[in-house]
Amino acid sequence: MLAVIAPLLLLVPTARTQQIDTTLWARLRYRFVGPEGNRAVAVAGEPGNPLVAYVGAASGGIWKTEDGGVHWRAVFDSQPAQAIGAVAVAPSAHNVLWAGTGETFFIRSTTALGNGVYRSTDGGRSWQHQGLDGTGRIARIVIHPANPDLVLVCALGRAYGPAQDRGVYRTTDGGKTWTRVLFVDANTGCSDLAMDPGDPNTVFAGMWQFEVKTWHLQSGGPGSGLWVSRDGGATWKRIVGHGLPDARHVVGKVAVAVAPSNPNTVYALIEDQDPTLYRSDDRGTTWHVVSHDHTMAERAPYYVRFAVAPDDEERLYFVSVRFSMSRDGGRTLARSGYEGGGDNHDIWIDPLNPDRFMVAHDGGVSITLNRGRTFMRVVLPIAQMYHVHVDTRVPYYVYGNRQDGSSYRMPSRSLADGISEGAWQHVGGCESGFGIPDTVDNATVWSGCYDGGLEVYDVRTGHARNVRVWPEAGYGWRPADVKYRWNWTFPIMISPHDHRRVYVGSQYVHVTSDGGASWKVVSPDLTRNDTSHQQSSGGVTTDNLMTFDGATLFALAESPVQAGVIWAGSNDGLVHVTRDGATTWTDVTGNLPKLAPWGKISNIEPSRFDAGTAYISVDLHELDDLDPYIFKTTDFGRSWKRISEGLPRSSLGFVHVVREDPTRRGMLFAGTESGVYVTLDDGGHWAPLQSNLPHAPISWITVQPHFRDLVVATYGRGIWILDDISPLEDPAFPALTGGAVLFKPRPAYRFRAQQGIASAPNSAVRVDSVPEGADLTYFVPAALADTAAAPDSAHPRRPAKIVVLGASGDTVRALEGERKPGLNRVWWDLRYTRPAVPKLRTPPPGKPFVRTGPDGTRPLVTWDLDLSLRGPLVPPGSYQVRLTVGDSAAAGAALIQSLSVLKDPNTAASDADVLAQTRLALAIRAAQDSVARMINRLEWVRKQLADLTGQLRGDTALAGDSSAKRLAGLADSLDRHASAVEGALFDVHLTGAREDAFRSPMQLYGRLAALQSDVSESGADFAPTTQQQGVYELFAQRLVDASGRFAGFMERELPAFGAELHKAPLKDLISAIDQGTPARPGP
Repeated sequence: MLAVIAPLLLLVPTARTQQIDTTLWARLRYRFVGPEGNRAVAVAGEPGNPLVAYVGAASGGIWKTEDGGVHWRAVFDSQPAQAIGAVAVAPSAHNVLWAGTGETFFIRSTTALGNGVYRSTDGGRSWQHQGLDGTGRIARIVIHPANPDLVLVCALGRAYGPAQDRGVYRTTDGGKTWTRVLFVDANTGCSDLAMDPGDPNTVFAGMWQFEVKTWHLQSGGPGSGLWVSRDGGATWKRIVGHGLPDARHVVGKVAVAVAPSNPNTVYALIEDQDPTLYRSDDRGTTWHVVSHDHTMAERAPYYVRFAVAPDDEERLYFVSVRFSMSRDGGRTLARSGYEGGGDNHDIWIDPLNPDRFMVAHDGGVSITLNRGRTFMRVVLPIAQMYHVHVDTRVPYYVYGNRQDGSSYRMPSRSLADGISEGAWQHVGGCESGFGIPDTVDNATVWSGCYDGGLEVYDVRTGHARNVRVWPEAGYGWRPADVKYRWNWTFPIMISPHDHRRVYVGSQYVHVTSDGGASWKVVSPDLTRNDTSHQQSSGGVTTDNLMTFDGATLFALAESPVQAGVIWAGSNDGLVHVTRDGATTWTDVTGNLPKLAPWGKISNIEPSRFDAGTAYISVDLHELDDLDPYIFKTTDFGRSWKRISEGLPRSSLGFVHVVREDPTRRGMLFAGTESGVYVTLDDGGHWAPLQSNLPHAPISWITVQPHFRDLVVATYGRGIWILDDISPLEDPAFPALTGGAVLFKPRPAYRFRAQQGIASAPNSAVRVDSVPEGADLTYFVPAALADTAAAPDSAHPRRPAKIVVLGASGDTVRALEGERKPGLNRVWWDLRYTRPAVPKLRTPPPGKPFVRTGPDGTRPLVTWDLDLSLRGPLVPPGSYQVRLTVGDSAAAGAALIQSLSVLKDPNTAASDADVLAQTRLALAIRAAQDSVARMINRLEWVRKQLADLTGQLRGDTALAGDSSAKRLAGLADSLDRHASAVEGALFDVHLTGAREDAFRSPMQLYGRLAALQSDVSESGADFAPTTQQQGVYELFAQRLVDASGRFAGFMERELPAFGAELHKAPLKDLISAIDQGTPARPGP
């Protein structure tokens, strides 16, 4: 519901005719809620400076530290590609950085794509896209040691089929123009580059024939091999024989490194049936085998990288499953004490300090300053989440599986001091798949894992039960040879009509009604069952771990409208539906218009409004088709319409998920490889809903139905929440053409603080909780907006005025909000106006060094005062919110919406208890206000007395005047009386240091503050104790006594002094003090 100010809201007859203005919601912000991250795959540092380093995440952007790894910040978030394959710092200009996008460590179909290379000339503060858009994945960048504009780029390519963009590229003008200097064939890209630092004309390139489809990974072929250039990369020659494999011997991925301390020594690590390390001692002319140790490269496509120490050609470091080191040129490997994250990918060694190096791995990055004896591990917020689900608790939790982690359960908000890492809980399962809560009991979680792994986790006990459908391990087996074929992220679905019925998908649909104790197959094979897509994966070396199993189910969903309508989608492009609870199934794939075969049905979304309506997203990017595909049916799949034409077409435009809003018909969300999009007209028009969300791949989206929050899983930056999308769900939005609009607020919970969980300090993973209270959202049209960039006296700030009214129309709180064009949001913390705060204008007795600020005041700082300066919480009930926007009578008319404040569901207090607590808190606040007003008036008097005596004693013309001396003495006496009155109101000895409170007795204002803290800020709802009520009554009597002394001073002593002052013959020489003071100076 909307409340609207003239000019009136104009509704467009047909929403499909209206484009969406994305500036409307530009000010809405996502917040990160966790968990901690995982995969870093590129690392580089500033040579000779241990404080500066850069980390490239697999799909989470670039991170920089400037204090040796203590703190990190994201420096690449504004770029559309967040998968980083390579990062390099120019040796001759350390502010010049190059970044190559697209990951090249490949054992999963989710390995994220890039869109070329980027360059920064200011240490990562800003970036320029420098082309090579179609290269897809960049494995290495090398920069000339003396010329930061001469760069070589090692491009693997998208790897989804033959492409002309693969190979080695060279620029001599800083990326303005590029030349492809090495191209083997359309199936082969570059896996590594190494430049001789002493002779940059000598460059080696590892070339890798590589292709991925949904159903296989093919590493190796005749294109793989080692190449060398002797002219700085302009021309190349393949090295065949002379100790290396000849052209007939098929190999896979190739890594190469030149020993900086002795450039005659060159090493090459080559994927073969057994990984092989070769060595040359004549600059690459002849070679010999050093080792076949599998530790060097256990799963070649995911590893095959190493480095040579800058000061010792015999010292090698290998980054693979384990981190290992050799002191004898690779002949033997020693396990170091390294305990990073496992699955290591990249290493950078400081060329000026070999003791310092960094390793990027699937647990973050590890840094050593003592040549690997010890490491500091850094974990960044770069989690690759496969899905996200929510429960129905208040407040709710979010659930999801993280790559190289497990299933997580995380609070959506904190009731303590921020969301602590310790609040994240593992709930069974493993890195891949789903973690789905049972929203009926909110205590059971179904968590998946690869190889059909499935656990049921009990939140109450912390125990998990393994209930996999068929516990016969399939590791190493061809998919064609196992009973059930399981996708890496096989689907799990709890029936929305009966939470005891849980479905999972292999090539069949399986169902259990007894918690997984037994399972029944309820479908035929719902895939194409092409056995050619069920063979071993890997290429040169076999790698069967279900990451490329063909002919598996990928999506399952039941209609929330009609029980028994179940949809199934496979990773080889089939869509089936049953309308009788899985008795019969219908293949509706052929009705999809112009859809290429073998695509992955990445998501099925049955409508919440019609049983026959469903949406599907189809991912064809592993067929090298990067377009977005979303289809809709309204007749159970008999016909389909493509509704994704309005989504942008780009190398990062393919769709992972489509989700229907549960409240507004026709409102859909789409998650692509690069962002979130929304449509309000069923796909007629799409617009980005990105705001501050990093451009990581969007793997899953859901809407929490009670809080109206959009919850987004990213594959590279964890889980984010866009709080309260109810303004977007309003049927009239976004047809807002001229008038200001106040949207009806969602109900606000009066949450009370709880004890927090300790967390490690200085963590790089900082999680945002939602502000407490009610979010008040309003629309400001351009005609009423305050567009002043920097308000000043000539152009003062013109805020929107928001007033919260109680049931009797009394003002509860007055707020101000921004008046920017589009949607604006203000958070009301559900509190009354805060108590008045004393402003001191004089120093403590005997402490003239305590000075006031530019405004002539200093704060009253004491123990517990900081906890009581918030107003008391309002009680549960109904309130009204009044918005005024604009300066004129017409534009400034008020808008009103109702707001419900709900009691914290976690509290045991009754409504009467809460009301009694609120009444006492308000009484204490009133007493605080009274004391503050008295202090402020006394401080005005004392400040004027100090100014007067300063003049009387400081003016040489008055030094010997007896009247001046007499007045100064009277002023001193009056000041002592004022100080005595003040002394009962607050501790006059306070200097501004909080723990001065322990030096002398706390007085009335401080004690009221402490009592308010006990009553209002203890974090719980309860009726006031007898003691709290008794202490308040004691303070109330003391306030009466103090008010009497104050009145006597103000009504008798001060006027008497004023009379003496006006009788004095010195009135033309001095500044007279007024008998009175402002009735109520500002607190």
